[in-house]
Amino acid sequence: MRAVDIIEKTKNKIPLTEEEITWFINEYVNNNIKDYQVSSWLMAVCLNGLTDTETYYLTKAMLNSGDRIDLSDLPGIKVDKHSTGGVGDKVSLVLGPLAAASGCTMAKLSGRGLGHTGGTLDKLESIPGLTISLDEDRFKKQVKDIHLAIAGQTQNLVPADKKLYALRDVTGTVNSLPLISSSIMSKKLASGADIICLDVKYGSGAFMKTIEDASKLSEMMIKLAKMDNKKAVAFISDMECPLGRAIGNKLEVLEAVNCMNGKGPKDLEDISIEIVGYMVYLSKIVDTIEDGRNIARENLKNGNAYKKFLEMIKAQGATISDFNDFIHVKEIIPLPAKKCGYIEKIDALTLGVSAMKLGAGRERKEDSIDPDVGIVLNHQIGEYVEKGEALLYIYKNDKWDDSIIDDLYSAYSITKNKIKPVDVVSKIIE
Repeated sequence: MRAVDIIEKTKNKIPLTEEEITWFINEYVNNNIKDYQVSSWLMAVCLNGLTDTETYYLTKAMLNSGDRIDLSDLPGIKVDKHSTGGVGDKVSLVLGPLAAASGCTMAKLSGRGLGHTGGTLDKLESIPGLTISLDEDRFKKQVKDIHLAIAGQTQNLVPADKKLYALRDVTGTVNSLPLISSSIMSKKLASGADIICLDVKYGSGAFMKTIEDASKLSEMMIKLAKMDNKKAVAFISDMECPLGRAIGNKLEVLEAVNCMNGKGPKDLEDISIEIVGYMVYLSKIVDTIEDGRNIARENLKNGNAYKKFLEMIKAQGATISDFNDFIHVKEIIPLPAKKCGYIEKIDALTLGVSAMKLGAGRERKEDSIDPDVGIVLNHQIGEYVEKGEALLYIYKNDKWDDSIIDDLYSAYSITKNKIKPVDVVSKIIE
């Protein structure tokens, strides 16, 4: 086979065989095909797409390019969750302990944040002493012992995706449905869970800007799971405004802790209960989804989820016993409202980029993060604010950009009319 022939076929919309795709991916991972040839093929995919069958062959080839975690020797049905990323998205910090406290077995490999989207690993690593570097034996033992582990991916888990994503990032070939879905699902399928819950976000602060695009991506990922004999459910969730009130690593950990003690924002509670309700039902612990939601709701209110969270972070080396003195910044700056009224809009992307400018996120992969800084909303959409009252609070250390204040004001729209907040979960696809 020749790489140029594969490029030509995709350019001319001629479907590739499984053998061709597997050869192409393996040769690239083994450095026998050059970046410029793969870049050409990726652009052809962006322009012409792939068939569902080709997308599965690509997912399978990436999946088989490295290690695949085998959880079959662990008892029960194993569940996993993936989010496409957003602003203030600390769902995994609540959902993992809540799922385990509700009787599920949660084995999750997570990623870091880039740009305006925060990463679960960065949030966990902001907890003193905690490690996300668990080898496979330690990862599986922890899942077996406490039914919960959230860790980083091993170096040899889906190496094809690491190479392809790095190339896509610099060649303008990120935004392609087959490439996005195969990238996500190759990693999720390699993680070994039986049930995969997909939190697919849409709106200003998400990579998918419309509910239609989020639905298309969800349907493709569910097809890929079925082709690999796995069960997947997608939860289409709103990311026009930030999730919860906190944006920034330690701030989000603290909000998750508050949520697990019955003091969390409603949208964070709602999405955590909805997804865990499905996990409990699909794990065959209860007979109906509503029973699953009820169990999740109870374990969020009675403190069992928080107990499981403390158990998890201790197992992963955390040296903290409470979160009373967790966040340390030099200055907390209120942003006063310029007029009174009901908050109609809070642009998630603008707030996410502003938090990144404070040091809460990375613009490039090699950037360092300040875990303490960020933004905390004083009001959410639909709430009334008085003139001069704080719209939000800026948690600041040394990093600052004078444009932040103007940017934050531009994120808000305030009206005299009452606003009805939308449900955080817009749609569920099975």
